[in-house]
Amino acid sequence: MDTTKETAGVLEALKEKYEPVIGLEVHVQLLTRSKIFCGCSTRFGDPPNTHTCPVCLGLPGALPVLNREAVVKGVKAALALNCRINRLSRFARKNYFYPDLPKGYQISQYDQPLAEHGWIIIRVGDVGQEKTEKRIGITRLHLEEDAGKSIHDGFPDSNEKTYVDLNRAGTPLAEIVSEPDMRSPEEAYDYVTRLRQILLYLGVSDCNMEEGSLRCDANVSVRPRGQKELGVKTEVKNLNSFRFLQKALEYEIGRQARVLEEGGTIEQETRLWNPQTQRTMGMRSKEHAHDYRYFPEPDLLPLVVSEELEAEIRRTIPELPEAKRRRFMEQFQLSEYDAEVLTATQELGGYYEQAAAKASDASGAQAAQIYKTAANWVMGELLGALNAAGKAITESPVSPDALAGLLALIEDGTVSGKMAKSVFEKMFAEGKAARQVVDELGLKQITDDGEIREIVKKAVAANPKQVEQYRAGKTTLFGFFVGQVMRETKGQANPQKVNELLKEELGK
Repeated sequence: MDTTKETAGVLEALKEKYEPVIGLEVHVQLLTRSKIFCGCSTRFGDPPNTHTCPVCLGLPGALPVLNREAVVKGVKAALALNCRINRLSRFARKNYFYPDLPKGYQISQYDQPLAEHGWIIIRVGDVGQEKTEKRIGITRLHLEEDAGKSIHDGFPDSNEKTYVDLNRAGTPLAEIVSEPDMRSPEEAYDYVTRLRQILLYLGVSDCNMEEGSLRCDANVSVRPRGQKELGVKTEVKNLNSFRFLQKALEYEIGRQARVLEEGGTIEQETRLWNPQTQRTMGMRSKEHAHDYRYFPEPDLLPLVVSEELEAEIRRTIPELPEAKRRRFMEQFQLSEYDAEVLTATQELGGYYEQAAAKASDASGAQAAQIYKTAANWVMGELLGALNAAGKAITESPVSPDALAGLLALIEDGTVSGKMAKSVFEKMFAEGKAARQVVDELGLKQITDDGEIREIVKKAVAANPKQVEQYRAGKTTLFGFFVGQVMRETKGQANPQKVNELLKEELGK
């Protein structure tokens, strides 16, 4: 059975009757060299159980020591998410048993978290229509340690045994808990996308979902439209990609709506998303806070973040994506779409800004024109070439200044737009400057009126029959004459001048 189509059909039929309510819990590994309570490395990909010590193994008598850099990065993320930093927060023991949790408890924060009451902006609306802004509240951001990793496959006896790798145990996490403000899978997708973008701009995490640096759990319920009371929620785990998040929410909303429509009741439980079957499956009944038997961590003092430290960290926050998008639209007169694409990453935004400014300085064209031309080249030729080569913007063989040099040659008429694409290909392949490539290939555009006029006259004289037909009203032959001139000049004649001079010559 095609469960994707089945779910889509249910959603379509019931969306007018039921409203989903979604909140997300996002776990982000903070980008520190050592773990949150010990000096073990957080490097990913090393042999299993090689980055462990008595502290992260939970051996008797081992004492945790808080990593200051983890606190700094947590505060930085919280400030960028418009949270209030609590002057005093506490760590607690969250007690539960997992094979990959060696202490039998996780050191986390419970009733006194690092930060609270934040928000970010998402954009909502149908494809092709102007989108509106919506504020999604952030309940809290707190610090905690990660668990290890249970490995269920990859070994000859995986059907009989589960292996445990404790390299990840003790890696610092920031858990970011949203308010239940999202009303569709698309809103949830946009929220996580923008949250990840902010964290990458800050440099507090690499947010690599394949390596587990960013993981997401979704709390979802449905209720009849117009009802204020929340429905019974389920928590969906195992969402390690944005695509899985959206599909899992679509399925779970459809499942819950279907249960209610048939007169059933929703059980509060934890469910897993199965990518193979495209369904969520019951895992266990949902725990409550008292099930974890929280109590203050006796081996750690309360965490104090002073006003001075908060101010110091705030000064390190760069221009964030939303502010950069707005500035690009105003400063470079870009459309909302172009600004959105060009600020996708801090590195891409920096590349465009440098190329546009340099091209504008070197060109006599109107600023808005060169800014738009630069945007088109970065989004088109450059990103296309980088994607094909599997390279990031930071690995581009064509620097911002080099691209600006090519744009200047287009604007001053040295090369045509078509010729410029050939020049760019060689620049990308060989890392050379635009003018050097133009000289090597002999691609300099012919702009001299006298030289082009002589070639035009020859083309007209060599084709008297076509001239007679053109003058008799067969104007489609104009393209034939343009082709003759461009072939004679090997495509190097200025197209605008060719058109002007041909019209003049053929009109005699």
